[in-house]
Amino acid sequence: MIKSFSTLALISLLILSCDKQEATEIAIIEETPPSNILFVIADDMGKDATPNYSEGQEKPQMPTLEMLANSGITFDNVWAYPVCSPTRASIITGKLGYHTGVLEVEQDISLSEESLHDFVKSQSNGAYDTALIGKWHLSNNITDPNNMGIDYFSGIIGGGVSSYTNWKEVTNGSRTDNTSYTTTAFSSSAIDWISNREKPWFLWLAFNAPHTPFHLAPANLHQQGSLPSDDASIAANPLPYYFSAIEALDKELGRVIAAIPNGLENTIVIFLGDNGTPSQVIQTPYRLRRAKGSIHQGGINVPMVIAGAGVNRKGVRETALIQSTDLFTTIAQMAGAGITEKHNSKSFYSLLNNANAPTRAYAYAEKSLNGAVSYAVRDDEYKLIVEDDGTELLYNLSNDAYENTNLLNNPSGGVETIKYTLLEEAARIRN
Repeated sequence: MIKSFSTLALISLLILSCDKQEATEIAIIEETPPSNILFVIADDMGKDATPNYSEGQEKPQMPTLEMLANSGITFDNVWAYPVCSPTRASIITGKLGYHTGVLEVEQDISLSEESLHDFVKSQSNGAYDTALIGKWHLSNNITDPNNMGIDYFSGIIGGGVSSYTNWKEVTNGSRTDNTSYTTTAFSSSAIDWISNREKPWFLWLAFNAPHTPFHLAPANLHQQGSLPSDDASIAANPLPYYFSAIEALDKELGRVIAAIPNGLENTIVIFLGDNGTPSQVIQTPYRLRRAKGSIHQGGINVPMVIAGAGVNRKGVRETALIQSTDLFTTIAQMAGAGITEKHNSKSFYSLLNNANAPTRAYAYAEKSLNGAVSYAVRDDEYKLIVEDDGTELLYNLSNDAYENTNLLNNPSGGVETIKYTLLEEAARIRN
């Protein structure tokens, strides 16, 4: 079912009669086009490295993201996967890795899966052009993005680059050498693609920044000052270099937004970190071994900001539970879909305008290492982690947000009941 994109405008018309003039107010339907959708992923950027979150003592300068936060919604309780491929697979399919088989990096997604891009096109009756520019990292075949229904793909197929200024670019199945800074190259490709659209569009813009290798971004793109760029200096103090890549991403994202005709008047922007910050640059309150790769909060509780067309809640925070799969139906609803739940995806689209909209009661995340799976499940207060060896950890996130006290060490009251409720929910989710 496709929802209407029409709006009602009341226009006063002067109706002439044979003996007098009467002003009559009538309703005229004016067609307004559906919004463009820009979905931006920052690679390996946790809450401690993101402005407008309390975690972390030092922050990069990100005026573009702060502009989006001030004019939209900052989400506090978004769960992704602890590494990038499963997060991307969960968004593009609306399914948990448990169901797609993509639980680790370098695991290929099945081309038989319905992609978000195909879902957007089918739900909008073909109203949208679609693209993915930047990092794919869901398989190794250079034609796979197009084979999954993406109209235009340009970027990198694998998980990263050995050099941000010397890399292999794939565009619709053809591979060429590129020596432009990746963040700038992806942004320029996005601008070129957007400028050639005659239809509404959905663009998944997946920066590989600030993923390793840590490096000093071009001087005109960051505010970290003059830093030595040799490997030893970077290894000794990687944080400012990591921040330089984030600031470059922010500046180039600003360039993309500025190039959109009418800017955010007809475009909605979603900004997401795909997993937590790497351990080399993690900041407190997160711990070294509870960063990227972990299903503790430092690995899976990621930043997300949404602003632009159709977002009527301005400069607010949202505490609703959201998991990465939910972007599948949410983005489809932005494009006109009438479906609010599919697979493991529950749309949170209504939250963009209604702070009291119903939301999910539980969130779920997984981690796999060499086939050994751990998982986490939470409600609005408690979080249960079940490690691959059977170890169980239960935390009260309402008063222990960074998981310092395992309640199962000294169970009392209803702790066991809480644990079994969460265990049952995890089993239901995976069924």
